[in-house]
Amino acid sequence: MPELPEVETVRRGLASKISGRRIVQAELRRADLRRPFPPSLAARLDGARIGALGRRGKYILIELDTDGLLLLHLGMSGRITAGSAALPAAPHDHVVLTLDDGTVIRFNDPRRFGLIDYVSRGEAALHPLLAGLGPEPLEPSFGGAYLAGKLAGRLTPIKAALLDQRIVAGLGNIYVCEALYRAELSPKRLAASIGRRRADRLAAAIKSVLTEAIAAGGSSVRDYVQANGELGYFQHHWAVYGREGEPCPGCNCAEGVRRIVQSGRSTFYCAKRQR
Repeated sequence: MPELPEVETVRRGLASKISGRRIVQAELRRADLRRPFPPSLAARLDGARIGALGRRGKYILIELDTDGLLLLHLGMSGRITAGSAALPAAPHDHVVLTLDDGTVIRFNDPRRFGLIDYVSRGEAALHPLLAGLGPEPLEPSFGGAYLAGKLAGRLTPIKAALLDQRIVAGLGNIYVCEALYRAELSPKRLAASIGRRRADRLAAAIKSVLTEAIAAGGSSVRDYVQANGELGYFQHHWAVYGREGEPCPGCNCAEGVRRIVQSGRSTFYCAKRQR
């Protein structure tokens, strides 16, 4: 599933092409994705002018005229692209929006785990999918002091705690593995054992890996592409994720990167470097 860097990359790519444009045709080619589309969605989109594009965690928020927001989630296989009308239609183009300059936005989702919802402006923070989200990890308010406080007393592995969107928004399996490697913390370590010193190190590692991933256009794994259809390339800079048995960067351990399963998900780490 696309994580914060991939969603932010898509948001930026879309914003540069569609902000300020008007939707002249809205085509919904099915009635639902993960959940049914809201009533009269096509009518609300048809003729609407697109304003600013925001992001909350793994969700994209698109302003429509003065009072609406389109809430988008890519799910596991979704992709949103903005390109020429001359590009041929593809299977699973479930939502197609044509803009006043000829740009066509396509929401393609083979597995249909993505979603689209409509929210009134000013009520986004109350939406059930957004209301319980923790802070954005790239905001100044997110740091070691906050993280140490939220992890205190939690008797779950630190890996599981960081995947909890109520603690911090937008993190997923890839970037948690990479951040823990940078912070030299074992994914098996109990969250409660992360004191202020380790939390400072971890918060800095989260910020650095997310920032670098966004600059690289995210990580292209399976279905993810940027808004212009190009692949991201941060996967070429992974230190541990997906590298079971390979040498650890900057480490002389004999075993290399290990893989274990935590809560049904693969975790990659270095047992020597990460304590």
